[in-house]
Amino acid sequence: MSLQIEFEQGRRALIVRLKGELDHHTADSVKARMEEAIAKEHTPHLILSLKDLSFMDSSGLGVILGRYKQITGKGGKMVVCDVAPAVYRLFELSGMFKIVSIQDNERNAMSSLEVAL
Repeated sequence: MSLQIEFEQGRRALIVRLKGELDHHTADSVKARMEEAIAKEHTPHLILSLKDLSFMDSSGLGVILGRYKQITGKGGKMVVCDVAPAVYRLFELSGMFKIVSIQDNERNAMSSLEVAL
């Protein structure tokens, strides 16, 4: 299965929605597209919605961690939301939740950033 990526520019946050599988086959493409969108939109914050992400491996964790560093390096915040159960377990095992903030949905993610759409 491939991966689909959708971008939505909010007022002060870029929302990225991933659908499908984020693995070593799709990681480089996702990384490049997210880096480009972050640079192009000059957005201080990033919300990553994983509601429709059915699978992720360590390559996907690397992509997410890299975007976290990119956003926080510019003084912004990153929030992950709508994490599917299988991906949630990978986040738990990897310790990613100790680094990246998680919220139940996009609305709560926006609220946590104190940003209005």
